[in-house]
Amino acid sequence: MNTVVLANAARDGALYQSLIYLLAMVVAVPVAKRLGLGSVLGYLVAGMLIGPFALGLIGNEREGVMHVAEMGVVMMLFLIGLELRPALLWQLRGSIFGMGGLQVAGTMTVVAVIALALGVELKMALAIGAILAMSSTAIVLQSLNEKRLIKRPGGEACFAVLLFQDIAVIPMLALLPLLRAKGATAAEHAAESGSALAAMPQWQQGLITLGAVAAIIFIGRVVLRHVFRFIAGAHLREAFTATALLLLVAVVWLMELVGVSPALGAFLGGVVLADSEYRPQLEADVEPFKGLLLGLFFVSVGSNIDFALILRQPLLMAALVGGLVMVKWLVLFGVGRFFRLTGSENSLFAFALAQGGEFAFVLFSLSEAQAVLPREITSPLTAAVALSMALAPLLLIFHERVVQPRLAQRQTEREADMIDEHDHPVILAGFGRFGHVIGRLLRANGYGVTVLDHDGDQVDTLRKFGMKSFYGDATREDLLEAAGIATAKLFIIAIDDEEQALRIVDLLQRKYPHVKILARAVSRQHAYEFLRRNVTHVHRETLGSSLDLTIDALHALGMDAAHAARTAALFREHDDAAMREMALLTLDKDAYASNARKHIENLERLLRSDRAENPLHGAAPISSSTDSTHSPKR
Repeated sequence: MNTVVLANAARDGALYQSLIYLLAMVVAVPVAKRLGLGSVLGYLVAGMLIGPFALGLIGNEREGVMHVAEMGVVMMLFLIGLELRPALLWQLRGSIFGMGGLQVAGTMTVVAVIALALGVELKMALAIGAILAMSSTAIVLQSLNEKRLIKRPGGEACFAVLLFQDIAVIPMLALLPLLRAKGATAAEHAAESGSALAAMPQWQQGLITLGAVAAIIFIGRVVLRHVFRFIAGAHLREAFTATALLLLVAVVWLMELVGVSPALGAFLGGVVLADSEYRPQLEADVEPFKGLLLGLFFVSVGSNIDFALILRQPLLMAALVGGLVMVKWLVLFGVGRFFRLTGSENSLFAFALAQGGEFAFVLFSLSEAQAVLPREITSPLTAAVALSMALAPLLLIFHERVVQPRLAQRQTEREADMIDEHDHPVILAGFGRFGHVIGRLLRANGYGVTVLDHDGDQVDTLRKFGMKSFYGDATREDLLEAAGIATAKLFIIAIDDEEQALRIVDLLQRKYPHVKILARAVSRQHAYEFLRRNVTHVHRETLGSSLDLTIDALHALGMDAAHAARTAALFREHDDAAMREMALLTLDKDAYASNARKHIENLERLLRSDRAENPLHGAAPISSSTDSTHSPKR
């Protein structure tokens, strides 16, 4: 008897539960990765197996673990915020409020109409529609980052919609009490929740919320810089890490206190600190905790799936999950088409977000507590949301392995255009945002240009504006022959696909060595690959515009315009020479870093010397920078 009691006590202890969670994460994720399923699905399956509805290795502490694990979502949004400067966020406002607003409104309307058709009251239908419009920020962003899809147009569209959804949680929390059933009052809800804020008038709650947001912005922009400088002066890594975690916990506490999404508050805190010189250190300190807690969050989601309810009503649950995914997919696909996402990107956008979100758990719980929705509705819908989140990685795998290849095949099945221009001295591959400027300028100066582009939609669109181009793959020899490669003098590579650009270079150097190659480099690493192939005319796509902006900045700070232009010219000359030298060193990381530091010091010494020899009134001082333009990641 005593042995049984001791065993049960050990089983319910924190160490035992920690052991089970960590063991599940360590075993399931490598297996899932080896099977090509991704880490998120591995975590979810692990949670299902150890949960009370399968092996029963964990028990009633799941809600507490979920609350702690939600810090992983908070940290992820904080790190995303650190990557977005306020100016860049302002530039994305159209996508955030346009795509995001249309998706939430469209999904909410369709779901509410379906609920009304099934006999649900109007207020309940609106609440269900608003809650099910949410998608899983944690699962989507983790999966897209893992598959390196977040920088693609479809991935950026997903991020914009998810950010709007996080913002939309605030008015949803405020509006849910207005949908409360008759007889329930705000005071009763305040007594139930223990929140004094819930009993206040809406205008007072709004002012307090705005005050909390303003406090985060003020503290982040003014106070935290001095705090981090003081902590950094102690030269203790653990102190800086503790400060970063303290910042996050404080933001979560403040946001929960005023009834705002903690994830949105953390994102705002990250955006405020995006321009801070301590951003790289913050990222490095928070990243390990984010990964661990995010994994714990996914395990908790899997363990909370109520398989008993699913087994009791399998047809109902299948209809709810299938209906939810189908409705969201159709709405998302329509939104993507409206905002002119291409076929493959729109497919990624629709499949990635066609699931419920983690905020649904909070909102359903709140709706039940405020008598907006009865338990008979919230229980199956909560299970359906959890199941849809478990299906989310599978939907992305289906898109990647089934839908995407067929879309690519359909695109390549389009016959290449008949090229009726054979004697032009220039062949231009790529007529997008970079290449069309080149083509227009060359043609305006009287030079014939044969333009090839592998994006059929782009070719058709530009033809409507009178800009002639031909659909085709520039890696095909027969197409190049038809375009007049035998007599061409220049071949300009302006496509943004790094691998395809390198394949074009390899083909040209092997078959048509007489053609001079000018290439667009998407990144510094891409430029290195061109240089290793002896392509001497390599142009990084952002260098010129960056230098132009810097010239304007130096002039605005008081430097003479001619001196600012000279400074930029010196930088370009020195950086280009350094890039060509270091193209041979990137395989040796230590040698690369050492040479990068040397070139940075030499450049700054050169600019200081030039400034001393050409003193100009009001010129801004040149300060030493620790941000390396030679970072291998750029």
